[in-house]
Amino acid sequence: MTITQYKSKRKPTGGLRKKQRKKKKRDFGRDFIPVKIGKQKKKIIEGLANIKKQRLLQVDKANVFDKSTGKTQLAKILDVKENSANPHFVRMGIITKGAIIETEIGLAKVVSRPGQDGVVNAIKIEKK
Repeated sequence: MTITQYKSKRKPTGGLRKKQRKKKKRDFGRDFIPVKIGKQKKKIIEGLANIKKQRLLQVDKANVFDKSTGKTQLAKILDVKENSANPHFVRMGIITKGAIIETEIGLAKVVSRPGQDGVVNAIKIEKK
């Protein structure tokens, strides 16, 4: 089934609208593909204007930026601790933007969009 971003096929009165044109590639949407913890797997998707996007399907490492030292380290992801997008994502181990992950270095907040960018960038959370 194709996901499209269109108006409703019905008028406010209940009648059917006439088709203006065929569906174009720019009108298509895509299903949500969750990024889970595991050995890194990527999928390449072709966008408009022959742009290639990298979608992550699984990831095991993240680029963690430490504010105190100003350096970035590649750290292994151990677990998902909190996810504001959906509380059930924690149980399933799904990583999205804004998720708090546990790494070898400590807790970190994901600032990139792994499903869109193809990489997990995070900022280390300082303990108070």
